[in-house]
Amino acid sequence: MKKLLLLFPLLIASLTTFSQSTITKYLSGTDKDHTVQWDFFCTGGRQSGKWTKIAVPSNWELQGFGTYNYGHDKVKANEQGLYKHEFLAESWQGKKVFIVFEGSMTDTKVLINGKLAGPVHQGSFYRFKYDITSLLKPNAQNLLEVTVDKTSANASVNDAERKNSDFWLFGGIYRPVYLEIVPETFIDRVAINAKADGSFQLDAYLQNLRGGETIEAQVQKLNGENVGKPFSVTANTMQDHLELKSSFNKPLLWSSEFPNLYRVVVAIKNKQGVIHRVNQKFGFRTVELRLHDGFYVNGAKIILKGCNRHSFWPETGRTLSHPVHLLDVKLMKEMNMNAVRMSHYPPDQDFLNVCDSLGLYVLDELTGWEAKYDTLVGHKLVKEMVVRDVNHPSIIFWDNGNEGGWNTLLDNDYALYDPQNRTVIHPWERFNGTNTKHYPDYSYIVKSVATEQDVFFPTEFMHGLYDGGAGAGLDDFWSLMLKHPHDAGGFIWAFLDEAVIRTDKDNTYDTDGNHAPDGIVGPHREKEASFYTIKEIWSPVYINPHPIDKTFDGKVEIENRYAFTKLSQCTFKWQLVKLPSAQNKSTKAIVMAAGAPLPPDLAPGEKGMLNLNLPKTWATSDALYLTAYGPHNEELFTWSWAIKAPAEIKKTPVALPNSGIESSTAGNELIIKNNGVAYYFDKTTGYIEKVVKGKTTISLSGGPVLAGVNTTLKDFTNKAVDGKYVIEANYGGAATLNIKWIFTANHPVKLEYTYTQTGDADYMGITFNYPEEKITGMKWLGRGPYRVWKNRLRGQQFGVWYKAYNNTITGETWGYPEFKGYHAEVNWVVIENKESPFTVYTDDKNMYFQMLRPAREKDALKENNVEPPFPEGSIGFLNGISAIGTKFQPAKVMGPQSQKNHNNGQPVTGTLWFEF
Repeated sequence: MKKLLLLFPLLIASLTTFSQSTITKYLSGTDKDHTVQWDFFCTGGRQSGKWTKIAVPSNWELQGFGTYNYGHDKVKANEQGLYKHEFLAESWQGKKVFIVFEGSMTDTKVLINGKLAGPVHQGSFYRFKYDITSLLKPNAQNLLEVTVDKTSANASVNDAERKNSDFWLFGGIYRPVYLEIVPETFIDRVAINAKADGSFQLDAYLQNLRGGETIEAQVQKLNGENVGKPFSVTANTMQDHLELKSSFNKPLLWSSEFPNLYRVVVAIKNKQGVIHRVNQKFGFRTVELRLHDGFYVNGAKIILKGCNRHSFWPETGRTLSHPVHLLDVKLMKEMNMNAVRMSHYPPDQDFLNVCDSLGLYVLDELTGWEAKYDTLVGHKLVKEMVVRDVNHPSIIFWDNGNEGGWNTLLDNDYALYDPQNRTVIHPWERFNGTNTKHYPDYSYIVKSVATEQDVFFPTEFMHGLYDGGAGAGLDDFWSLMLKHPHDAGGFIWAFLDEAVIRTDKDNTYDTDGNHAPDGIVGPHREKEASFYTIKEIWSPVYINPHPIDKTFDGKVEIENRYAFTKLSQCTFKWQLVKLPSAQNKSTKAIVMAAGAPLPPDLAPGEKGMLNLNLPKTWATSDALYLTAYGPHNEELFTWSWAIKAPAEIKKTPVALPNSGIESSTAGNELIIKNNGVAYYFDKTTGYIEKVVKGKTTISLSGGPVLAGVNTTLKDFTNKAVDGKYVIEANYGGAATLNIKWIFTANHPVKLEYTYTQTGDADYMGITFNYPEEKITGMKWLGRGPYRVWKNRLRGQQFGVWYKAYNNTITGETWGYPEFKGYHAEVNWVVIENKESPFTVYTDDKNMYFQMLRPAREKDALKENNVEPPFPEGSIGFLNGISAIGTKFQPAKVMGPQSQKNHNNGQPVTGTLWFEF
């Protein structure tokens, strides 16, 4: 009984504590996966003119209602959505009740029991709420009616959010709706400024103070452990807000590398006890834009490595969920990004929570794309954005619109609600000491490095479109940008392909033509090749791998590009591996040896050598892999090196008994029989026509041709030499080509070739033809598994890879990795087909293999910078390949790696071996 008496006060205290906190009662669901059905009436488009049901939250287009609109549409649908929902209101005596909308597109009128809750809200991406205490019927059902206009009655809202916007325009209550129940005297909000020096200021905005209350704050770790002592002030009913200040000794600081978070519990107290309490997460950190210098966090210069992220999921539009936010941030971190820009509106608050907890620097943005909100509505929306988001340590800048969507009369509004006084920027413009120019070309960066005084960080660059941009050209840009005396990084456009599932078109994907396939990942976050290129280039442990040769001593040059992490806080692992042969069905490497070298103690910004301490037998392996792990044991990147030269790779001896090499002619055909295989050549062209193995014809033909160059056969000879049979053809014209087919008993067929050409070319090498419709797959030893471009070679790993045939178009069909295209550092390739697979080896280093030609995009631009040239042949062995541009820029303006291949007339030699 005594124990029960002791527990009773604890139970009462627990219940009292709960009642003192804000109560949240959801009227809608919480996310795309947890919705509530409301009554719904759509006034136009699909399923219009009748009352039915709809999931809330959602965008009504994706629920089968209304009309789809992309920002560039000429026809602007403007249907309304009428919502009804009944809910039970408890007595909530002595409480105030607010109805909160996290986001609704666009003009939103709210009625409770037939009475207007407040002014119509205008603006699609902002939290708003109404005090509905006096409108509720206690202990009874209450009727909520909401009218949502897809377009706004305010022309400036349409201009800023919809007109010409380069994103999908949806309608509906797409974020949660809930009731917020608080005491009559309550904490409306808090705004925190917690600095790296341990100083702490909290602005508490309080409502309905009676006088004499105490406002108390206690900082805690996230596990509830108190940090320091509580601190307080006495309430003054005449003040707009109260300031609470304290200081803490050496708190753990927040940064993208170490996202340490705390929370503060804030309470209003009177003589009877706690009236209301709230708790707010925050981080101790100081952000500074230093004029004519750079951007700093906690005193360290920061280079922002980020992308632009739309809030989007194909089946649900702007209605997302915690797993989606978590997935997106993890993918960005996996690419070694440390920053993200909100494009072009504030995200769900939960996305910012994830950025806080996992560590991403955030540019939070007021909507405005080439047009701005008017000042009256703009004042309200800036306040709604900043008040909601001010306490997120991840936010480092406020973006006042985008690309001309700047109402400069709003620039000073942000500081009214932000005690941290974060810098306000105008993305695309020189403003407040920053130059955020969009889509500079390489020459602009060269000039900026030499003359620029503003802090430079393009808030959009490397514009991805299909497979162009993003990682393509980034290596040159980034190397140069790091030389900028006032560099602060940049943001790639864009994170994802904004492809919506069209419920009105048999659930097909729609990117509105070429407007939205701009992502590094696909709509369901499928990884494109640029994902891995970015991952390597932006690795904070940076290695610029050079090919291994006989002088390799097991030491690798390394650079610490972290801002706060010592290299000694990272770990490394290496593997020496044997790789399967072309005949082996497996692609799996066999680990011969492994180790974990000790990292050198390099501070941020320092360079040094990493000694792998490889065994003496390292050179007997086929490849070396080195993986770096960050301070949280996250994989940063795996670098790989080929150890053996291609010429050292053993070719499989032909096992068939050989009765000698036979030659014959039939008309213009020369036929060579060797090792049970017949090779047919056209004497008028010098090209191979086909190969016949037993009763099977292998349709290899039309080569070798000098890629992209018209030549004419000068002479064609064939003869037996020293037990071998040699076919030789010489070509002249714009360039010269000499080829030799060498047939030897019990050996694969050898092809030696030499060519000379002068000047610039998109590609250089030789090609053959093989029918695409007969190809089923390819296996190769080289870089993979993705294709490459001349200006996007990084990110791929050396090994044995296999791909089945596909006709994927990047950003359009999303089956990765794409089958067609250029492949790097190929040593051998098995071309699988419906006839008989055959293998081609090369003796030459750094050979590119061309597999077919990628299909043209359905909505390719007329001036298509992202459709690089390909040779006419279907398979090629190339010494040089083409580069790819971005949506707005051709490859030629994207830096040294993006230029055409040059040959000054020096002979280029090559050796291939064909095994049928």
